[in-house]
Amino acid sequence: MKQITFYLDFISPYAYLAFEELPHALQGLSYSVRYKPVFLGGLLKHNAVLGPAEVPPKRHWIYRHVQWLAQRNGVPLDFPAAHPFNPLGLLRLAVASDAQGLPNRYVCETLFHHVWVGGADAANPQRLAEVTQALAPVQDPGSDAVKAQLKAHADEAIAQEVFGVPSFEVDGKVFWGLDALPMLRAYLEGDTSLAGSDADTRWNCVQGWPSGIPVRPR
Repeated sequence: MKQITFYLDFISPYAYLAFEELPHALQGLSYSVRYKPVFLGGLLKHNAVLGPAEVPPKRHWIYRHVQWLAQRNGVPLDFPAAHPFNPLGLLRLAVASDAQGLPNRYVCETLFHHVWVGGADAANPQRLAEVTQALAPVQDPGSDAVKAQLKAHADEAIAQEVFGVPSFEVDGKVFWGLDALPMLRAYLEGDTSLAGSDADTRWNCVQGWPSGIPVRPR
């Protein structure tokens, strides 16, 4: 059985759609999933790139795209009252739901729906208090221990070369984005272009591919 680490941030509509789609995309396969909340803003800062919603034309496109995808796939999606918003309260609550900082699927589903179903203010303090009471976390979401666990998830993600969400790591390979789910399935099924020694060489060779434009240092 393969273990998949799913790096997510509740602020991302693509992470929400991938969360909903994952069981269907991998139906019939043997696997387990660890859900690891990470602060997308921290990943973007580490890689010195703007967030998708910080580029107005891209923001407009993303909002159109995810609404179309949700409708096509039969997934309820209502934009929160304001987006983007500060997701740290939700991320810390997810981490606090488990002693090891690994929320289960129910917790993640509850928090994704908190943001993406109903159109309310995702960062509203009263709503955050209500969902905290409903989930009854085993740790204090505001504690230093929880903050350290959330940071550790991000540090681990960065070490795995995760640069955005949703990302799925298995066997040291990272598959990024909702549209990578078919590729992830192919890997789990043993696709020879993705699995095996020759495939590993092809997977890693892109890291040394020459660029005709200087890469800006982080």
